[in-house]
Amino acid sequence: MQQDKHPDYHPVVFRDRTAGYAFLTRSTATSGDRIEWDDGETYPVVDVEISSESHPFYTGKARTVDSEGRVARFERRYGGS
Repeated sequence: MQQDKHPDYHPVVFRDRTAGYAFLTRSTATSGDRIEWDDGETYPVVDVEISSESHPFYTGKARTVDSEGRVARFERRYGGS
């Protein structure tokens, strides 16, 4: 196997600021910010906009779109036959 070909794969904390949720995993992502984790070690932290804790689909807060109403409104506006 060739040396220095693969990116550095190390432990990283991903933090969802909106939900106040963080999890530790391994990744190639890097960050200058660091956080102290529950085990007493410090790890790089990557802030994310959305995770499974704040995504509407996973939290059950997803809204359904009334597509039939959209079609009827389009036909009414533009004269559907």
